[in-house]
Amino acid sequence: MKIVIAGAGDIGFHLAKLLSSENQDITLIDTNQDVLNSADIYLNLKTIRGDSSSVQILERVEVDDADLFIATTTSEKNNLISCILAKKMGAKSTIARVSTSDYLDESQRETFKEIGIDRLISPYRLASQEIGRLLEQAEVTDIFEFEDGAISLAGITLDNNSYYVNRTLKEFVSDQEEEILFNFIAILRGNTTIIPRNHTVLRKNDHIYFLAKSQQLKELTRVLGKQLKKIQRVMIIGGNDLAYQTAKELEKKYDITLVAPEKQTCKKLAERLDRTLIVQADPSNVAILKEEGLEHYDAFVALTKNTETNIITSLMAEEAGVYKTIALVDNLDYTHISQNIGVDTIINMKIVAANNIFRFIRKGQVEAIASIHGIDAEIIEFIVHRNSKLTKKNLKNLHFPKEAMIGAVIRGDETIIPYGEMVLQKEDKVIVFALPDAISKVESLFR
Repeated sequence: MKIVIAGAGDIGFHLAKLLSSENQDITLIDTNQDVLNSADIYLNLKTIRGDSSSVQILERVEVDDADLFIATTTSEKNNLISCILAKKMGAKSTIARVSTSDYLDESQRETFKEIGIDRLISPYRLASQEIGRLLEQAEVTDIFEFEDGAISLAGITLDNNSYYVNRTLKEFVSDQEEEILFNFIAILRGNTTIIPRNHTVLRKNDHIYFLAKSQQLKELTRVLGKQLKKIQRVMIIGGNDLAYQTAKELEKKYDITLVAPEKQTCKKLAERLDRTLIVQADPSNVAILKEEGLEHYDAFVALTKNTETNIITSLMAEEAGVYKTIALVDNLDYTHISQNIGVDTIINMKIVAANNIFRFIRKGQVEAIASIHGIDAEIIEFIVHRNSKLTKKNLKNLHFPKEAMIGAVIRGDETIIPYGEMVLQKEDKVIVFALPDAISKVESLFR
């Protein structure tokens, strides 16, 4: 697949890194030669210095032969113009990164398609929506919905409150009522990823990931020993676009206090937000946050531009007794140790945006894709196409890779936990957990 990425910033570089490791034909465009030099050294791709909204540059990268053109620069106008030109010059599909929330309305979708932009993504909107989901299901550390919430991927940390510490997975499953539909798909133990089997013993501090019907998440997490609490008051720190977008997303549902450092920023936020209390203060000063009543909040969301500030203040919020903490991190290394830091949930906009874009790139009929913080694996929703070899045998005879497992099958309005004798049918939506070594094998099965 020939893919052209415009913009080698946080999102563009991260996407290029992920895609180049899969032997895709990638060309990266940027005006910064230093960034391109770094890409030349570390990534398997072609680089071109220049402005992606230039016809000459698009001709040089042979955009007329591109399967996908992705514009991820920090300039919204540049991204829109680049995609329009790329589509007019022959690119099969285009994706533009934007920040203007009005562009993302459903009513605007056809308008943008008509001018050559197939899809718009906003990292801020995607991250704020993820934060909203995490507050709605505050007892979990990660959540991703498939099929508009028919089934969810969630994660929790097993602590001393759980009856099932030092018991096998089989014991837990046999204790549950049949109407609770779920499937464990992974356990993160320290830095080791375990694909759970019946004989797997659950340990204290294991981070457990499972697929379950969305309406049953709270009951399942309660059974696993998690305290359930309804979130009402939320403190957000940070005066950037993400903090604003998150407050705007949440203020209809929660009592929001937003702490930002600069007077002018606070004034703008107060003008743009309807129900959010704006406080001018240094968000990195925990003493000031405590003066603002930190311990009386149910959730703390750290969204400053400084990763260390976000982690430290979130840890202090936990110490103060705040039930739910969420920290924005820029460094991908933190996401790999996220469950060992002590913060409830860590989010990274690069990963959020990459997940949203990736389903346009994967082979096979991919409906959705999610990554788990701390685990080098993917959860992919495939569609079983007509005449697929997957419909010829039952699951136990499909020779599915050992480093992967089918977590759930959605058939029409029915959600099914797979079993050995089950035979997949055309149009089934199959949610698969796969470690890196198994991804290409799984994709080949669904082609």
